[in-house]
Amino acid sequence: MAEPERTGRRLRPAPLLFEPSEAVADPEHFFDLESIEDPRELLARATELTLAFRAAQERAVEFQALAAAQLADPRRFDRLTPSAIAEQAEWTEDYTVKMIEFGETLQRGRADLA
Repeated sequence: MAEPERTGRRLRPAPLLFEPSEAVADPEHFFDLESIEDPRELLARATELTLAFRAAQERAVEFQALAAAQLADPRRFDRLTPSAIAEQAEWTEDYTVKMIEFGETLQRGRADLA
């Protein structure tokens, strides 16, 4: 199994392949892992998928934080309160405040790169 490439602090895992439509009909189907007979190959592919899902989750959280910060931006005429964002995202208000702060940090980091 090839090591994941590192780009800055991000892992570049194996690409996720979309499940074919037949997979919906078969609840045992999961990215064709059930068809891999060699345990070494199965471990390698399952590990690649684990890394890919973990990286995707981290990126999605960053985008959630950016969106929360943008929605709470006081310069927006249509800004939302942390409680309104919490309700929309199904978060607690405390978590929402932390996500807004994280998003603001990410925005500052992007501005520093420009």
